[in-house]
This record gives sequence, C-alpha cells and structure tokens, in this order.
Amino acid sequence: MNAYFWIAVGSALGGVARHWSGEAAARLLGLAFPWGTLFVNVLGSFVIGLFFAATGPDGRVTVSAEAKAFVMVGLCGGFTTFSAFSLQTLALMQDGEWLRAGANIAASVILCLLAVWLGYVAAQVLSMTRLG
Repeated sequence: MNAYFWIAVGSALGGVARHWSGEAAARLLGLAFPWGTLFVNVLGSFVIGLFFAATGPDGRVTVSAEAKAFVMVGLCGGFTTFSAFSLQTLALMQDGEWLRAGANIAASVILCLLAVWLGYVAAQVLSMTRLG
C-alpha cells in the first residue's frame, strides 16, 4: 500500500510539472507545434533511462522499491504525455497539417529514444566515476 501512496505523490508532482512545462513552452515558442509535449516526453525519457540505469543491478545508487515506483511510475508517468502527443498529432492531421504531424511523430520517437539512451549512458558513466 505504501508504494501506491508514493506513486500518487509522484504522479501529482509530474502532472504539475507537465502543465507548467507546457505553458512555458507555449509562451516561449507558440502554439503552432506541440513543443511542450515534445519537451516533456524527451526529458521524461532521459530521466527514466538515467534512473533505470543508476538504480539497476549495475548502478551505483541503491533505492527502495517505493523510490523506484515514485520516480519511474509516478513522476515520469505523470510528467510524460504520450496520450497528449497522440491527440495533438491527430489534431494536426485533421487540420491537414501533415508535415507538422509527421515532424511531431519523427521528432518524438527519435528524440525520446535518444534521450532514454543518453540517460542510461549518463548513469553508466556516473557509475564508473569515483565520487569524492
């Protein structure tokens, strides 16, 4: 039951961070392209890759099952917005914005895969580096 509490807290924090990021991206970059959704999906992919590698069997960080659930299921799950990505891409298609829809799909898949790999590699490098 304790894990569910931490998942709920992480989801709430991730959702608030997602909303703030989306608003910030819209103010900075406009609404013609879903930059906020792309940003949170890439950042969330990096964080989950980093955390997964850092706390895995070969990682340097030992955390409880509740901490893993908080970050990977709650925080990252509440923060990333694949369902919003899908809806926004559909809206672009329905508006006849095929190039933008295709760019959103390609950028999201490529950048998120790159980000999760970079997060994983960053954790591996940190695991090999002596601290202190």
